[in-house]
Amino acid sequence: MAVPRFFEFFEAFLRAVQDGELHPAKEVRLKVAEDMQMTPSDLAEMLPSGKQTTFGNRVAWARTYLNKAGLIETPQRGRYRITEEGQMALSSGEKIDLNYLERYEPFKSFHSATTEGSPEVAEDASDESPMEVLDAAFKQVNATLASELMDEVMKLSPSEFEKLVVKLLLKMGYGSGIDEAGMVTQQSNDGGIDGIIKEDQLGFSNIYIQAKQWATDQTVGKPEIQKFVGALTGQQAQKGLFITTAKFSSGALQYAGNLLGTKVVLVDGNALTRLMIKHNVGVSVEHVYEVKRLDSDFFADEL
Repeated sequence: MAVPRFFEFFEAFLRAVQDGELHPAKEVRLKVAEDMQMTPSDLAEMLPSGKQTTFGNRVAWARTYLNKAGLIETPQRGRYRITEEGQMALSSGEKIDLNYLERYEPFKSFHSATTEGSPEVAEDASDESPMEVLDAAFKQVNATLASELMDEVMKLSPSEFEKLVVKLLLKMGYGSGIDEAGMVTQQSNDGGIDGIIKEDQLGFSNIYIQAKQWATDQTVGKPEIQKFVGALTGQQAQKGLFITTAKFSSGALQYAGNLLGTKVVLVDGNALTRLMIKHNVGVSVEHVYEVKRLDSDFFADEL
């Protein structure tokens, strides 16, 4: 039999965790495979890239969608548990598919954002060129990854989040070639500065960091940026990075953009996940596709 489509694994996934206990990913996959009567050849089938099994990939997508709908939760990394909503869905007797998940507002917001412009929601997908289909799929995968990545970032402790920010900046190339280029300040005496990145060997130029792990729907206002600028002044610093999982108000953005003598860069939650994905922090490369085009010049020249 062919490996079912990812949304056809929804109910099997919920049944695998229906006892309300925490279950590791490997155990869930084994239960789902048994429930769906996957054969050894089904489980061995690979994606076209040859980097991952079709079964593993589709179960992972099923998990993502169920999590976004609130039918399962991941209170610990790599461990899943059914929620009360999930129990109700499973006992309802209704078919749990994409249409079913659309009744949950968190999922609707997630799904509309990750499928915007994709052929899945296009009125006439036949109008899309193969390149447009590929581009839309790439955007959908990255949007889903960014959402999952933020979920994991929000599970970090404040000190772990500060270390993550410093690690990201080092991966971006700041402090390259400098011993102990990045550091997290002591929380008890940080003076409004959470981390420091050295830009030169002798420490003449440093980047001072404030990292705020706030709810993604919260807004960082102008007063918070003013406090940070005050902390920079206390350090006689001219470069500051304010990075947060939340978003910035227009007043905060305008204030930071109009500063004289001090440069403050603001990075919100969306920019944070984009940078993490770009620089492979908290993610790993799963597939690499090369898209090639005909070289008309080659054939135009004399062979």
